[in-house]
Formats: sequence, C-alpha cells, structure tokens
Amino acid sequence: MAAPPSHPFVYIDAAALHSLLPFTSLIPHLRAGLAHPDLSACIQCPQRVSFPLPTAAPSAALLLMPSWCAHPSLPYLALKAVTSFPSNAPRLPSVHAAVSLFSAATGAPLASIDGTALTLRRTAAVSALAASLLLSSRSRPPSVLALAGAGALAPYLAEAHLAAVPSISRVLVWNRTRAKSAALVARLRESHPGLAVEEVDGDGMDEAVSAADVVSCATGSREPIVRGALLRPGAHLDLVGSFTPAMRECDDDALRRGRVFIDFEAAMEEAGELVGAVQRGVLRREDVAGTLSELAAGTVVGRRSDDEITVFKSVGTAVVDLLAAQLAYETHVAATKDA
Repeated sequence: MAAPPSHPFVYIDAAALHSLLPFTSLIPHLRAGLAHPDLSACIQCPQRVSFPLPTAAPSAALLLMPSWCAHPSLPYLALKAVTSFPSNAPRLPSVHAAVSLFSAATGAPLASIDGTALTLRRTAAVSALAASLLLSSRSRPPSVLALAGAGALAPYLAEAHLAAVPSISRVLVWNRTRAKSAALVARLRESHPGLAVEEVDGDGMDEAVSAADVVSCATGSREPIVRGALLRPGAHLDLVGSFTPAMRECDDDALRRGRVFIDFEAAMEEAGELVGAVQRGVLRREDVAGTLSELAAGTVVGRRSDDEITVFKSVGTAVVDLLAAQLAYETHVAATKDA
C-alpha cells in the first residue's frame, strides 16, 4: 500500500526511525517482501558504486546504492548515499549515510531518511530473520546467544535476535576492547532486567562459542574469531562484519561443518570467509544451500536436523534498504494521517 502521492515531503531522523521500525514489525516486513515472488522478480538493485574522494580527505569515499521497484505493493525508488571519511576519527563518526526515497511512478521525492540508523536496524533484522528461519525447526529451543563485537551494530543485533528468537535467555558479550563490552552488558541488563547478560574476557571467545546456540559476529576482524571445531551440534553462526575479501570472522572448519546460507549473491564476491574458502577449495558455489529470499519463500530447505550446524553470511544490499525505507515511510504517513 503506497502512501498518497499528495503527501508532503518528509524528513525522518534517527530517533523517529528507531520508533518507526521496531524489530517486531521490521523482521516480518522483510520476510514478506523477500518471500514475495512478484517483488523478487521486480526489484532492481544494481551493484553499488564507489567514488574515491582524495581531494576531500585522505582515503575518503562516496558509495551509492540504488534500488527500485514498480510493483503496486512497492512503488518506490531508493538511493542510499554513504560517505566514508576515516580521518574523522575519533572526533566524528567516520561513516555517514542518507536514504532518499522517490515515487517509482512519478519520480517525485517523498522522503529523506537517516541512513545510518536505517542500516543498523535493517542489518540486524536480516541476521535475526535468518536465525529465526534456520532455528525454528529445532526441537530444543535455543537459549544462549554469543555476541562477538560490541560496536555500533551489536546492541541492535542483540535486540533483533531477542525479538526473533524469544527463547534466548542468556547473552554472552565478547569484544577486544573491554570497555565497550562492559558498556554493552550494562545497556542490555538495563533494558532487559530478566535477561542473563555476561561479559566474556579477552581470552574467552572459544568458551563462549562452545556454550552458545547462536553466535553472531559483527567485527572488522581480518583473522578468524570463531573456530568451527568449537561450534556445538545444532548451533547457528551469523557472520555480519566482513565486507571485503581481506576480512574474515570464522575459519574454514566452520564452513566445512556448517550448512552455508547467504543474504544475496554479492556475498560470494565480497565476504572474505567465502572468497577465501572458494580459493582454497574448501567451498564451492554449489555448496551454498540458498539465499535469504529462498529461505523466506520456502523454496530451499532450511535446517534438516537438530544437530545440523547452520552458517549465515550477510553483506547487505539496497534491496533491504528499499523495504525498510518503505515501512518507515508508510508507517510515518499513516501515523500523520491518524493524528
């Protein structure tokens, strides 16, 4: 249901976006959109384009991620612009983003949306959606979540998994910088008083992996953090952090032991774990069991047994930006009409 074209142009800032996209709404919305056969065929998502900006700042870059669809249930065009200015640190964030939403019917601008907040929420929602789809058939409900990384994305990954997998009752938090893991532990304890939240020391990641039903990694690591040999039978491994061939959050054993799923085909070219595994002969493209869209649609089999280990690797694409922007915009318009 598209908003009326006569609705005035709107700006949705970060605070408003977090309110408009609770995970209890965003996760089912992404599932429905990705599973819809007509939408899957209709959505256009060209490869992201990157422009170096050496005259602006050292190593600065501009990335553009467009997507659009003309289907009546998704009549939008979205363009996410991302700026990367590494020299900003530590004074300012090094990455900023904005999403511009247009009507696919007329080209008229509809909204400007905080792209950083949207990216955090949709990335976490994608991971949680995959976890729920790949854990739902387990006869033993998962109860322990281990988080590797305590950066900006980590609290959203925790919240999204708690929303999608409500049987989780214990969260283990590991980060190389103890101050960050301690801050995340305090935040989760405050927002979830009945949840057991524990900080894992710097040498304790192996122990956390061995104890967890779900392991979610969001780091910039170039060396494996998760050792596949330690994953318990029936575990689910979520890999979010790597987005270049040089980055890697798990070793080859995790991919050998696990049944691998990806969010989109781009993961095969961008994710260091997969690119390296293919080069080393550990993994073939045909070994990848399916994409998130196929999982959501039920066209591929998810978990096949209680003891099967599953691995989900995401790199993100503008498809989920478009779906998340749609939900934020239409929810905002509906609330404005009702006010």
